[in-house]
Formats: sequence, C-alpha cells, structure tokens
Amino acid sequence: MAGAPAISISGLSVELGGRRILDNLSLEVARGEMIGLVGASGGGKTVLLRTMLGLLPKTSGQVEILGLPLENASPSEVRAIGRRCGAMFQQGALFSSLSVRENVEFPMREYLDGSDRLFRSVALAKLRMVGLTETDAEKMPAQLSGGMTKRAALARALALDPEIVFLDEPTSGLDPIAAGDFDALIRSLHEMLGLTLFMITHDLETLNAVCDRIAALHEGHIIADGPMSTLLQSDHPWLKAYFRGERGRAIQWAR
Repeated sequence: MAGAPAISISGLSVELGGRRILDNLSLEVARGEMIGLVGASGGGKTVLLRTMLGLLPKTSGQVEILGLPLENASPSEVRAIGRRCGAMFQQGALFSSLSVRENVEFPMREYLDGSDRLFRSVALAKLRMVGLTETDAEKMPAQLSGGMTKRAALARALALDPEIVFLDEPTSGLDPIAAGDFDALIRSLHEMLGLTLFMITHDLETLNAVCDRIAALHEGHIIADGPMSTLLQSDHPWLKAYFRGERGRAIQWAR
C-alpha cells in the first residue's frame, strides 16, 4: 500500500503465562525512520519484537507491516513480507554448525531460487558491506569475536535486501570503541540503503547517535514517543531515572 507506514501497531495486547505483557499498545514507524525502543529489563521489548515478527501470538489488536495486516494475511503474504524484513537477534543467533558465509546464505536458500555460485557471491558482498572479509566468511561462529559476530548477524539480516531491519540490542556486550564503530555502520547502511530500522537497545550512546525517534515502553504501554529532546524533558518518574540518572548525565546529548 503506497504511503502506508512501515510498521503500524494498534491496540496490541499480549499475554504470556497468564500475565499481560503488552497492554493496548499503539505505535507507528514511518518508512525510512530509525526508531529506538527502550524499557526496563523484562518489560516486554523483545515480546513486542517477536510479536511483530509473527513469532508470538497476540491477545488482541492489530499489527501491520508494510501495509499488510498480519492478522488476515495468507501464508503466502506472510512469506512475502518475511522476504522484505530482516532481523538481528541478541548475541547474533548464528547457526553454530554453519560457516559465517553459510549463515548469510541461509535466508537466500530459504526464500530464493539460485545457484550456489550466486548465493556465495551475494553473501560475500553482504559481508564486505558490514566490514568482514572473505577469510572471515569461512570461519565458524565460535571463531569470531563479539564485534565480528554482530557484523555477521547484520549481514545475514541484510541478505534479502530488506526494507525493514529489526535490531535487538545490537551493541550489547561490545566495548565502547566497537559499539561506536557499529553505530557508525548502522548509520551508514541506513543512509546507503534507505532502510527502516527498529532497534531495541539499552545503550544510551546508541540512542543518541543513531535514532531519529525513541519510544519508551513501561508497564505494557508506550509512555513517551519522540526525539531525544522530548524524552529528556519528560517528568515521568521512570523516564527521569532512565535518562537523567548517573549514566544519562555522563553523556553529552546532542540537542
């Protein structure tokens, strides 16, 4: 649907184990936007991500991805949307028994018809795009550093030239230099490819450096939504503690 938001969530509720994790949550993400989702640990951020990806069932509400309401979509439509989205999960989630290159080839083999030579060529191009080499491509995941694992996982997320990329804690576990390099890589890829980026992160530096907009999830609701300046001005107790606490004050926010 032309002009539709990349992501549109309306009245979404999700219950797990008898506990309501998301409660009548609504959020829209424009095409080409970089949005960061913040919230307390265990507060439902990953549940929201997995629900958007169709990995968890919702209790009520509606999720639309690229103009398609997932609730009424046919299996072929869901598969088509899956080709237009990429996801990078926490810790990379690479297949340990496959080489880095084979991990990047995996989505292509799942969705596309092509030759081994073509898949190899595209996988190597994606790995070069994220700063990895042909030598790195033949390594096993256990041989990679934390930063290399993140880059390999990002290359796999980009394998099908997606329009939306979901990033779950992309800089967690990285030292400040590696995290800064990864932030720069994300910004560069966004500019080069015109991606819509939906990012879950606790990293205040990443929020400040990468995101156009930030949505704050608390007790199942989006309690604030806007640029960094808007969230910094909020009087909500949780937001004040999150952004104006000791860690937040240590960062010189770009206004």
